[in-house]
Amino acid sequence: MKILIIHGPNLNLLGSREKDIYGSKTLAEINSKLKALAKEICVNIMIFQSNHEGEIVDTIQKAKGYGAIVINPAAYTHTSVAIRDAIAATKIPAVEVHLSNIYGREEFRHKSLIAPVAAGQISGFGPESYLLGLRAAACIANAKRGHSKKKTS
Repeated sequence: MKILIIHGPNLNLLGSREKDIYGSKTLAEINSKLKALAKEICVNIMIFQSNHEGEIVDTIQKAKGYGAIVINPAAYTHTSVAIRDAIAATKIPAVEVHLSNIYGREEFRHKSLIAPVAAGQISGFGPESYLLGLRAAACIANAKRGHSKKKTS
């Protein structure tokens, strides 16, 4: 089973930006933990980061064959109808993750355009949000796979 991990804008700056909000772990450290967990739970992951909305949309649209998506849309959470629509169009289950608790921050961060088309959302657990998201995505993808096998039997 394959799971796509998408990191949105400015996440490449983790470890050096706003440590009081995002912590001191770098994106490379988070990716390393994701790879270790993926190996442990027997899933293959592809990791992608972009600061550009269109590249994220293109990556989602090309994700055919993936069982699920784990996405931290970062600032695009609150502004990107395009990313929302790409997730809806592909019908690939998505788990939205955030390092910080977006509901405990500025008012404009309380609205996620992604949440209505996501299978679920995990926020506020720092880097652990990604690991929880990967576990959730694997469960969703396995259930979906099991369901589709039952339909064809």
